[in-house]
Amino acid sequence: MAVNRQSVEQIVEAIGGKDNIVAASHCVTRLRFALKDESKVDKEKLESIDLVKGSFSANGQFQVVIGQGVVDKVYHELTEITGIGRATKQDVKDAAEKKLNPLQRAIKTLADIFIPILPAIVTAGLLMGIHNLLAGPGIFYEDQALIDVHTQWADLADIINLIANTAFVFLPALIGWSAVKKFGGSPLLGVVLGLMLVHPALLNAWAYAEAVQEGTDPTWNLFGLEVSKIGYQGQVLPVLFAAYVLAKVEQFLDRRVPDAFKLLVVAPVTLLLTGFLAFTLIGPVTFAAGNAITSAFVTLFEHFALLGGLIYGGLYAVLVVTGMHHTFLAVDLQLIGTIGGTFLWPILALSNISQGSAALAMMFASRDKKIKGLSLTSSVSAYLGITEPAMFGVNLRFKYPFICALIGSATAAAFITLNQVRAASIGVGGLPGFLSIFPQQWGAFFIGMAIALIVPFALTLGYAKLRGGQV
Repeated sequence: MAVNRQSVEQIVEAIGGKDNIVAASHCVTRLRFALKDESKVDKEKLESIDLVKGSFSANGQFQVVIGQGVVDKVYHELTEITGIGRATKQDVKDAAEKKLNPLQRAIKTLADIFIPILPAIVTAGLLMGIHNLLAGPGIFYEDQALIDVHTQWADLADIINLIANTAFVFLPALIGWSAVKKFGGSPLLGVVLGLMLVHPALLNAWAYAEAVQEGTDPTWNLFGLEVSKIGYQGQVLPVLFAAYVLAKVEQFLDRRVPDAFKLLVVAPVTLLLTGFLAFTLIGPVTFAAGNAITSAFVTLFEHFALLGGLIYGGLYAVLVVTGMHHTFLAVDLQLIGTIGGTFLWPILALSNISQGSAALAMMFASRDKKIKGLSLTSSVSAYLGITEPAMFGVNLRFKYPFICALIGSATAAAFITLNQVRAASIGVGGLPGFLSIFPQQWGAFFIGMAIALIVPFALTLGYAKLRGGQV
């Protein structure tokens, strides 16, 4: 698709001119700006430009949705028109981060840690879904799994399960790599730290509670100090805090140890000191904190399932707008590691579907060809787990589709939480999301999906007709 230079000039003018741009980069679908003053942006003028499919501000960045395959051409024209140098996404993030308050910085830090490892986790979730199809009883045969009837598939299912479980069994290594990298340390040491916390010589974290009850939990005796000899499989907080300590210790030593001795001193001392702190202080404290957080969520959704579903389902898309949804990825992983499944992630999948349905309704409600086309493509994207085009390009622009989507999501979430639907893993948060749900709960989840498909669509289309359908 050819890019009209005049349209790019209009984009620059609508965001406050080239003097308002601190840095600019692009991702697969969006231009990303760090702006001096976002109040200078004329959103109405910006979104009237044919190239622009929507815009929003998040984490200190102003982002303009252009579309896959076109955005790189627009960015090329943008750099020529403004004279700004090409910047990486990290450059824009660094420039934008200066404007964030402490809470926003904390949320952004979590996002920067977990987003890089999402592909591995989502892939594992999809593979676990395939294993569930093969090994789940009652899917193809009554009270029997496919591998029980066709035993030649059993070993294949076992291999798939091993491959799928790897990302979750060694989750601390993934988090350690990403967290230490974010905190400014050596990512390789982060991997070693994570693996150290799940070493086979340690008592498996999932067997810890039973060992404590039986009085068989192993300990180290460090000159009179009793230290639990347990691993932290499936735990998030221990490796997060230990990664921060490791990065800071490494930076401290790296600044003070002469170059000739760095190889012999920095990494060994960093790992030794961090490992000691991880097992004696950081691990026990954060392990208890993580279990307390898990217990709080479990208690809420067990005793107040309807309320929990309504609130989380109704507010999840709002959390996405603010960027706070990234904090709940850590909770999902903690729940999966502690109780074997998460009741929060299925709500995410239904929220994405609801946003897609509301956007799809706008295709029928609108008389504008551009809105019709954007509504259709963005709804398909949302059904496959990517909601930004639907939310920021359509639903939030007209407001009422977004509200209708929240109502649909809340209703669907309340239903599935009442039926105790859980996901065994994190997967693709849209229509393929059923693959991550425990097979015995598919029936309830499919009903929840139907609610998320129908309610937002009907409410959005109905409201549009009530107001005359002038969109």
